[in-house]
Amino acid sequence: MGALRVFRVLYVQVLVGIALGVLVGALWPHLGVALKPLGDGFIKLIKLTIAPVIFCTVAGGIARMSDIKAFGRLGARTIIYFEVVSTFALILGLIVGRTVQPGRGFNVDPATLDPSVAQGYAEKAAHSESVAAYLLHLIPETFFSAFAEGQLLQVLVVAVLTGFACVRLGEFGDRVAGFLDDASKVFFSIIHIVVRLAPIGAFGAMGFTIGKYGVAALVKLAALVATFYATSLIFVLVVLGIVAALAGFSILKFLAYIREELLIVLGTSSSESVLPQIMEKLQRLGAGKTTVGLVIPTGYSFNLDGTNIYMTLATLFLAQATNTHMTLVQELTLLAVAMLTSKGASGVTGAGFITLAATLAVVPDIPVASLALLVGVDRFMSECRALTNLCGNGVATLVLARWERDLDREVLRRELDAGPAVAAAAAQ
Repeated sequence: MGALRVFRVLYVQVLVGIALGVLVGALWPHLGVALKPLGDGFIKLIKLTIAPVIFCTVAGGIARMSDIKAFGRLGARTIIYFEVVSTFALILGLIVGRTVQPGRGFNVDPATLDPSVAQGYAEKAAHSESVAAYLLHLIPETFFSAFAEGQLLQVLVVAVLTGFACVRLGEFGDRVAGFLDDASKVFFSIIHIVVRLAPIGAFGAMGFTIGKYGVAALVKLAALVATFYATSLIFVLVVLGIVAALAGFSILKFLAYIREELLIVLGTSSSESVLPQIMEKLQRLGAGKTTVGLVIPTGYSFNLDGTNIYMTLATLFLAQATNTHMTLVQELTLLAVAMLTSKGASGVTGAGFITLAATLAVVPDIPVASLALLVGVDRFMSECRALTNLCGNGVATLVLARWERDLDREVLRRELDAGPAVAAAAAQ
């Protein structure tokens, strides 16, 4: 009976789903590839709740704020925090790439690579939007188009405007805020139903990854993959660990608290698959609804620590693999450009390659065709990118909530000490 009770725990079911997916993908690759709709379907079910959850949380939170200036201050502090921590991630990737040199010894002749593999990503990077066009894109065509297209930042803009409008409407605005709170409970209830399908989604996504790219691709570029995972782990435990300690909580306890979300991300290779759940857990940890509602959606576009590490590390790997010498000036230029190209990456299809191709433009000596070297393992590294991004945004929310005095530190301590079992019980 004890063993059966263990298998009723969601994170155990997700682990089993991941293991079975790896097994099926390795033994029956064609069947593994055919399982892709299971992973895609689960992510789509989660995504259908993301926009309404963000809208209700942010609009309702602002509507109940007594100090509107505090919201503007929170936004400014959020951007500052994101830029500082993201820069640390970029620098760490650069330092590790120079020290470990995972691409050394490959001696790849770019002429032997198939340029068509990387051409599509390079063209998308070349036609990337200007800063002005990107800012204009933040404004949706209609009130509902942001929801229909799933554009998180556009939904955030609509939510902020709605919240401010409610503040101006006085008592009627309070009634609207109450309705938004009730509506958010409905969407979170939907999430609790859908998340029970996470083991199936993880099974399908992992089966597809192993079936399509194979374990051989992972082994061939194991040095790069291992270096990336180790660097990301160092960033989470050391950099985010120090930030968390300064904010008064343990990074290890926090990681244990969100272990179910981490496993779902590992299985689906998408941090968006747990966006609503992580927002709910952060509120349960004592962070204010308005802070959670602003920081998490914004962080999904502007605080991509895992993507930042990947950008600098992968660029140095390609330079080393093709025996392309990079000067210190070029590396510093790479760092500066990566700060810009990594922003908004989560909203772009094939984001890892597109942003990497855009970054390579500053080092023209590295052939764009060398991106073909990463095709086989990018899916494996995307899992680590998503995990690191999730951890970074979770820590950022708690830090900014404390900075804004919008964090109940006693609740945070009690919840983290109680552990994930209590969190899971509360979600039932």
